[in-house]
This record gives sequence, structure tokens and C-alpha cells, in this order.
Amino acid sequence: MDQTSVLASQLCYCFIILFHLTHSRADLPGTWELLVADAGIASMHTAVTRFNTVVLLDRTNIGPSRKLLPKGHCRFDKNDAVLKLDCYAHSVLLDLHTNQIRPLKILTDTWCSSGQFLPNGTLLQTGGDLEGFKKIRKIDPCDINGSCDWVELNDVELTEGRWYASNQILPDGSVIIVGGRGSNTVEFYPKRINGAISFPFLLEAEDTQMDNLYPYVHLLPNGHLFVFANTKAVMYDYTKNIVLTVYPQLDGGPRNYPSAGSSVMLALQGDYSNAEIVICGGAQYGAFLERSTDTPAHGSCGRISATQIDPVWVTEDMPYGRIMGDMVMLPNGDVLIINGAMSGSQGFDMASNPCLNPVLYRPNEPLGLRFMVLNPGTVPRMYHSTANLLPDGRVLLAGSNPHVFYKFDAEFPTELRIEAFSPEYLGPDKANIRPEILEVPETVLFGATFNVIVSVELPVVEIVEVNLASAPFATHSFSQGQRLVKLAVTSAVPDGGVGRYRIGCTAPPNGMVAPPGYYMVFAVNHGVPSVARWVHVS
Repeated sequence: MDQTSVLASQLCYCFIILFHLTHSRADLPGTWELLVADAGIASMHTAVTRFNTVVLLDRTNIGPSRKLLPKGHCRFDKNDAVLKLDCYAHSVLLDLHTNQIRPLKILTDTWCSSGQFLPNGTLLQTGGDLEGFKKIRKIDPCDINGSCDWVELNDVELTEGRWYASNQILPDGSVIIVGGRGSNTVEFYPKRINGAISFPFLLEAEDTQMDNLYPYVHLLPNGHLFVFANTKAVMYDYTKNIVLTVYPQLDGGPRNYPSAGSSVMLALQGDYSNAEIVICGGAQYGAFLERSTDTPAHGSCGRISATQIDPVWVTEDMPYGRIMGDMVMLPNGDVLIINGAMSGSQGFDMASNPCLNPVLYRPNEPLGLRFMVLNPGTVPRMYHSTANLLPDGRVLLAGSNPHVFYKFDAEFPTELRIEAFSPEYLGPDKANIRPEILEVPETVLFGATFNVIVSVELPVVEIVEVNLASAPFATHSFSQGQRLVKLAVTSAVPDGGVGRYRIGCTAPPNGMVAPPGYYMVFAVNHGVPSVARWVHVS
């Protein structure tokens, strides 16, 4: 790294410190709260369930955590470098109502694995390291008083080992598993007779750092996949195993692991024909190979209309360079960019300058006016941290362990605290326009019409949106299966009581727009979301 780059990085960091000194936390939107002081584990993988519980999952061969398994439930692991007889939990269940924690038992190593919810609400978990390389696991979620736990499938395994792969649920409810270290293939769950299928694009996107890991995979509303790795992207017809479109390269250096930025598909709406993909941040090429912790991260974002003819990337700059940031689709269609660092790359002890300020990306604002800096947190969330949308509109923050084992006496210690960030729309000044869902069907069929009954304190003067948000599997700065669908709705009409309104809604037309499964349904009034209800879409 040359002296000019070092100086630029130092000046940038000094400017941010000055910004924090001259702008009090109260000046910026958003609030923070500590939910759990010690979860017992650092969550590398996080998923919110329809029971309003959260599954948190770390790797197994990491030595002792701070949460014991129940007596008599120890596991024997010959591959564990520290503990052969392991009586510690490496996965837990968090109850969002009480913040109570219950240990879960995982048997095989889940380091840098992947996951996705199935249509029936079961969480599928695939791959990992060592004895977990080809493993498939499931958990049928429950509330905190239930007995649900991880089940390792013994009658079926992955065709190829998957380490740093990505999962995406498909329109028929099956799951495609894409890539992984040394696996330039795709395969499916349930397993298909042809097993693993060659996907040469992943090899073409590989470089000497292997910046093609944890590829960004989005199901487009035309039924094909948008797959992004390193700097390259394609539209992929997985049914015929052919590439339909080669998109222009995205400038700004590598964007996937180990140089990860993050990616979302913006809210699907209207006739659902257009899908826009946004990719933000990343590390400079070489930072990972050189183990340079002070190389400045990229601050650019690329946005592309993936379903349009001759699409091109439109780029803009975030307020901060950021690697390992998490992009969370909020119920109103805005995107929260949170967690990460401003220097270095992914990997153990490979980053510095934590980025404590979340940023709001407002996709409907003009180019140059889309980013809003939010109230900074105090807990660095770097390598192996996660962010997930909660049913009440907050965002759950968990994890951060930039070390091989748990380490608490370091500059950036292993992080066991769980926090929640509340965007500005949850502020007390918005309480009188925040809707409450009173009635919604538990199940809706594709294309069906149905009513949602809401109450609002102040009179409704504009369209109240009804939006479906998926529950993704968040890991390594990418939320696998993340999706927001804005339904076609009628105007809210009074429904027999003060502040009570009926909204006519039309369900998504098919599984290409919204794959079958459980969704959080939010009513959104003037950009302010209700507490969600869980609805099964099929």
C-alpha cells in the first residue's frame, strides 16, 4: 500500500472522528438498544422464524462458548482442535418477547455454511467445513417453550462439499445451492437425479483471492437467477443450465468474499416486471492476500435494472467506504446498510476501523441524494456478524468474531451482545401514524384477493401499503433469500369504527415473484410500518 493511500485512509478516519465529535448522537436518526448482554455464542449465521424466535448459529470446532448444553447432551468431535468432548452450545434460540436464550445442539461443523427457509417454514442448513462439508441439517422452528432442535440428515447429503456457498429458494419451493470454495457447480434440495451441475461462470469469476465465494444470488421475477461474483454478473436459467445474459462488469474492485460488500434486490412492485439489484462496498484487490488491515475499503454502490434490455450499472458513493456491511430491506422499501469496517478485508484479524454509523439508502430519491447517515452504535460488528429485519420493524444485530477462537482481550473482541437498531420510522413522533394490523388471513394463494384490516390513530390520507418481507438466512454480509414484495392494494376505506380501515390486497401472482413460504406482512403508512403478522403464501 503506497503512502498516498495510507494518508488518504488516515484523513478519512480523522474526518469521521471529527464528524462524531461535532454531531451528537441525538442529531442523527435511529436509536439503539441492548437486548441480550451475553448470548453465549457469537452468531455467524442468523435467521428469524415465524414464531418470533431467532436461530443463531456459530461454527462448532471453535472450542468452548459461554453457553452450556443441557446435562447429558455433550457431543464428541474428533476434529475439534480444542475440545474432543464438547459440552458447549454453538447454536441458540432467542425469544424476541422475553429475550430468553435456549441452547440448541449442532453436531457437524457449520463454519461458513449456507441456509434458507423451506415453504413449510423449516430452516434448511447446508455445508460447512470438515465433517460438515457435505452435511444437510434442518430445524423446524418453535417458540421458546418448545423442544425444537437441529436434526442432521443421515439419509441424504450434498453431492459436492459446500463451503462459502449461497442458497436461494425457487418458485417451486425447492432450493438451489450455488458455488462454494472449489465447487464451481450448482445443486438442489430436494436432490435431483443429475446431482451437481457445472456452472462455468463461477470459475470465470474466480481470481487469485477466490473472490467468487458467497455469490450474490437473487431470484428475478421472470423466474431466472441473477448471480454476481467478484465483479461479474449473469442471468442464469437454472432449468436449462444456460446463461441468458452477461451483464457489464461492475467497476470498483471485487465485491464478494473475501472482499465482501453486500447486495439486495430492491422491492418488487407494480406489474413485477422490473427487478433492480444494488451492490455496495467491498475491499481493494490484494488486501486479503497481503493481510493488509489498513487498506481503505470501497465506498461505491452499483445499481442495475436486471430485467431490462441492455442494462447498465449506475454507480454512486456511500458516505463511508465499507466492507462486511449488511444490507437489510426495510418494510417501506428503503435499505439499511449496517455493520462492517472501513479498512482491510474479510478473514480472521484482517480488518480495522469499524464503521459504526449505519446508512439509509433511499432508492426513490434522486441520484446523489439517496444516502442518509444514521445514529452510530458503539459495538464494532465486523467479521462474522449479522443483521436481520424483525417483525416489529427493528433490525437485530448479532455476532462479530474476527478471531480463530473466542477472544475477549483483543482490540475487537469476540462479541456476544445482541442489539436492536430502530430506524427513524419507529420514533415517538411517528406513533400516531403507525398502523396496527387487526385482521389478515393466515394463508393466501397466489393471485388471490383478500382484505387486511388496520387501525391508525390519525386519519389515513394516502395509500397504505401492504408489503411482504421474507425471512432470509443472514451470513457473511449477504442475506440469502431476502425479498420485499409490495402488493397491489386499494385505498383504505373506513370499516365500522374510529380509526379502523379495510384495505383490499392482491397476492403475488406466482412463485417467481414470491416463492412459497412464510412472510412478514407489514402495513406501511407514510413510510411507517406496523408490527408484522406472519402469513403463508402458496
